[in-house]
Amino acid sequence: MVPPTNSSTTNDMITEEPTSPHQIPRLTRRLTGFLPQEIKAIDATIPLKSRSLWNKHQVKKFENADQFEGRFIDHVETTLARSLYNCDDLAAYEATSMAVRDNLTIDWNKTQQKFTTRDPKRIYYLSLEFLMGRALDNALINMEIEDNTTDVNGSKKTATGNTRDMVSNSLNELGFKLEDVIQQERDAGLGNGGLGRLAACFIDSMATENIPAWGYGLRYEYGIFSQKIIDGYQVETPDYWLNFGNAWEIERNEVQFPVTFYGYVDRSEKNTSTLAPSQWIGGERVLACAYDFPVPGYKTSNVNNLRLWKAKPTTEFDFAKFNSGDYQNSVEQQQRAESITACLYPNDNFEQGKELRLKQQYFWCSASLHDIIRRYKKTRRPWSEFPDQVAIQLNDTHPTLAVVELQRILVDLEKLDWHEAWKIVTATFAYTNHTVMQEALEKWPVGLFGHLLPRHLEIIYDINWFFLQDVAKKFPKDVDLLSRISIIEEGGQERQIRMAFLAIVGSHKVNGVAELHSELIKTTIFSDFVKFFGPSKFTNVTNGITPRRWLKGANPDLDKLISETLKDPECNYLLDMPALTKLNALADDKAFQKKWYKVKKDNKIRLADLIKKLNGGVDIIDREHIDDTLFDVQVKRIHEYKRQQLNVFGVIYRYLAMKTMIANGASFEEVEDKFPRKVSIFGGKSAPGYYMAKLIIKLINSVADVVNNDVEIGGLLKVVFIPEYNVSKAEIIIPASDLSEHISTAGTEASGTSNMKFVMNGGLIIGTVDGANVEITREIGEDNIFLFGNLSENVEDLRYNHQYQDTPIPEDLEKVLAHIEEGNFSPENPNEFQPIVDTIKSHGDYYLCSDDFESYIATQELVDQVFHKERGEWTKKSILSVANCGFFSSDRCIQEYSETIWNVEPIKK
Repeated sequence: MVPPTNSSTTNDMITEEPTSPHQIPRLTRRLTGFLPQEIKAIDATIPLKSRSLWNKHQVKKFENADQFEGRFIDHVETTLARSLYNCDDLAAYEATSMAVRDNLTIDWNKTQQKFTTRDPKRIYYLSLEFLMGRALDNALINMEIEDNTTDVNGSKKTATGNTRDMVSNSLNELGFKLEDVIQQERDAGLGNGGLGRLAACFIDSMATENIPAWGYGLRYEYGIFSQKIIDGYQVETPDYWLNFGNAWEIERNEVQFPVTFYGYVDRSEKNTSTLAPSQWIGGERVLACAYDFPVPGYKTSNVNNLRLWKAKPTTEFDFAKFNSGDYQNSVEQQQRAESITACLYPNDNFEQGKELRLKQQYFWCSASLHDIIRRYKKTRRPWSEFPDQVAIQLNDTHPTLAVVELQRILVDLEKLDWHEAWKIVTATFAYTNHTVMQEALEKWPVGLFGHLLPRHLEIIYDINWFFLQDVAKKFPKDVDLLSRISIIEEGGQERQIRMAFLAIVGSHKVNGVAELHSELIKTTIFSDFVKFFGPSKFTNVTNGITPRRWLKGANPDLDKLISETLKDPECNYLLDMPALTKLNALADDKAFQKKWYKVKKDNKIRLADLIKKLNGGVDIIDREHIDDTLFDVQVKRIHEYKRQQLNVFGVIYRYLAMKTMIANGASFEEVEDKFPRKVSIFGGKSAPGYYMAKLIIKLINSVADVVNNDVEIGGLLKVVFIPEYNVSKAEIIIPASDLSEHISTAGTEASGTSNMKFVMNGGLIIGTVDGANVEITREIGEDNIFLFGNLSENVEDLRYNHQYQDTPIPEDLEKVLAHIEEGNFSPENPNEFQPIVDTIKSHGDYYLCSDDFESYIATQELVDQVFHKERGEWTKKSILSVANCGFFSSDRCIQEYSETIWNVEPIKK
C-alpha cells in the first residue's frame, strides 16, 4: 500500500502543503520535498528571468568582517528599528544572533534540500528535554566562514577562518565586547538535568557527523522553573527566558497539527473489533505549532533541525462570552491549551498535575509523528518501506506514546492490517533506558489514561494481549512470568500502564547508557524481557558529551594550551579526541604542569567572581589563598540517590573535627595541616514536589550559614550553594573544579555525564563504582580517580540488613546526626531536619549513607593528602585524565547509535 500524499483525516495538518507544481509559489519551489526528477521538471517551468533574478538577489552568507558588520548594522536599523545611538548590549546580542542565524539558515536550507534530494534514512530523536545552553557562543565555535575575497593584487583568495575571533574583533570595532554580548542571552528553558543535556550533545554531534537527523521537543514558555534561594529554601518562580524573544527560533506558522484529547471511540456496527479501523471522536482539540531551532555541526556546513512544539487553542477568543461580560471565560480555551507547553514537568503530586503531564507527552508525540509521516509521504514510498527510511529514538519513556500513536495512525487512518502495522512500528522505534531503579520507571493509572486517550488505551490492551500470547506459547508453564512481564500492572489499588515495558515491546532495540547500567537492567528490572526476547535485543551505548561546548567553549584557555601543545591551530582534535593521548608524554613535565595549573587557577578566580556576584558582592572565597584551596564541587539534580546528603554529612564531620581540635588547644597551623583549605560547592534543582530533596537544599544552606560565619576556623572551610544551576553556570563551575563528587549509591546512577565534563576539564573525581565512573576508571586509570564505597552487588544485602537486623551507624556519623538533631543548624526550629536524620536511623537508610560514610571520609583524607602535599602528583593526575577522556565524546556515541541501532549513514557533500 502506498500512502497518499494528502489526507482528510482529522489529525492531518491544518495548513496543507501544495502537491502540484503549479500550486507552489516560484520562490519556494526549490525548498519543497519533491523527488529530484520532479524538481527538475518544476525548474523547467520557471521563467529564465525569474531564475536569474532569484540567483542575483539570493541572500548570501557573510564571509568576512566587513560583511558581518554590514549585516549587523542592517539588523540593528531594520529588524530592531534602532540606531547607533540607542544600540545597547541587548540590541547588539540580538543583531549578532540574527546575523549568525542568517548564515545558519542558508546552510540549513541547503542541508535539508540535500537530504531531500538524496532521500536517505533519517533519525528522529524524541526527547522531552533539550538543555541547549546559550546558542550564540556555540554557533560561533561550530560555524566556519570561507573568506572568498580578493587580495590587494586582485587575486581571489579562499581561506577558512575562526568565526568567533572575527565576530569578536568586529564587535570591538563597533564598540562592544563579545563577552558582554554573550551574557545577554538567557539559557533556553528547554530542559533540567542530564537527560536534556545529553540530548543537546547528541543533536550537536549528529550535525557534526553529518547524520540526517531531526530532534523533536516542546517549547516551554517558562522552562522547568527559576530557582530562588530565600532563607535557605528553594522557591520556584517562572523562568521568563522568552521575555525578550528568542533570536534563534524560526516560527513555522505554516506547520500546524491538531491534537485531540478525551472523547470516545466509534466503530461500525459490522466490525466491533478493537483491531479494526476505528474513529476517535475527540472532546477537546488544540493546535501544535512548530518552532525550528537550527543546530550547526563543527567544521561542516551541515545544519540539522530541532523542532519544538507550542500548544495553541483552535479558538483563542470567544467573542460571544466577552460581549456578555464573561471576560474570564472568553479566553478559557487559550489558557487550557497554552498550559500544555507552559512548563517542563508539571508537579504531579495531584491528579490535575498527572493529567497535564500525560497531556503534554501525547501532544508532543502526536505532533512529531504526524510531522514525520507528512515528510515520509512526500517520498511516495509504500508503508512497508517506512522503517527503511525512518528511525525514531525514544530518549527515556516520556515519548513512549509515540509507539501507540504510530499504530493508531497506521490502523485507524491509513487502514493497514493490525499485524502489518505493528511490524512497521517495532522496526521503527528504539528505546534508551536511563534508570535501574524500579520506582523510577514511569507508570500511568489506567483510569486517567482511558479518560484522556480512550483509543490509545484500547490499542495498549491489544498490544499487551498479543504479547502475552507469545510469552505464554514460549513459556507455557510459567504463569507468574505473565504478570511480571505484562504491560498492565494488576496489583495495587488501580491498574497501571508500565511505560518502560511498552517501550521495550514496541522497539527493536533497547540500550543502556553505561556498561554497568546495561548489564544491571538485563539482570534486574528487565531480566524477564531478556528471557523472552533474548540478549541480542539489549545493547549498550555509553553516554558522551560534545567537546566543542564542554572543552573549547567552557574552557578556552585549556583549549588554547592543548591546541598549541598538539600543534593543532585548527583544533581538529575536537573531531578526533583520541589525539589527546599525546598529552600523556607531558604529564611529568614540570614546565607543562605549571602552564596547566595556571589555566586551572584562572578558572578558579572566574568561579570566585561568579560566587561573589551571586552573594551580593561579598567574597566568600579567600582570594589570597586560592592556590591552596581545594574546590570540591557537586552540581547536579538534587535527589537522594545522588547523595548530596552524604556530601553535606562529610562537610559537617570536617567542621566538627576542626572545632574539636581547636577546643583541645590545637594551633591554627595544626588544624590547617590536618584539614587544609577547602570550599564545598553545591548546585542543582529539586523537583517542586520532592520534599526530601528540598530539605537537603535547606540543610546545605543552613550549614553554610554556620560554617561561613565561624571566625574560629579562620576560613579553612567554606560552603556555597549556587542557585539556578544551568548550562551557562556549569561552563564556569566545571573548569574551576579541583575535585568533583559523583557519589550515588552503587547501582542507582545509569551513567551520568557531568563526571565526563569534569574529567574533560582536568577535574579529578571522587566517586562510587557506579554508572560511567566504571568506564572513566578504565580509560584514565585507577590511580587517577578516588573511588570508595560498596559495590552494586552488595547493595541488596545491605538494605536487607538495615530492614531486618540491627545495623550499627558509624560513630562519626552518629556525632554528625546528633549535631543536626540538636538544632545547631536550625535553632529556630530544632526538628526541621529530623526527616533527613530519620532516613538514616529509622527508615532503613535506603541509599546506604551510613554504610559508605567511613570509606567516604577516608577517601577525602587521601584527597587532602595528594592535593596539598603532592601538588605535582595531583596535576599529573589532572593531565592524564584529560589525555585519556577521548572515549567520552558524544561523536563516538552517535557513530555507535548510527551503526548498531539506527542503520543510518552520514550524508556529506
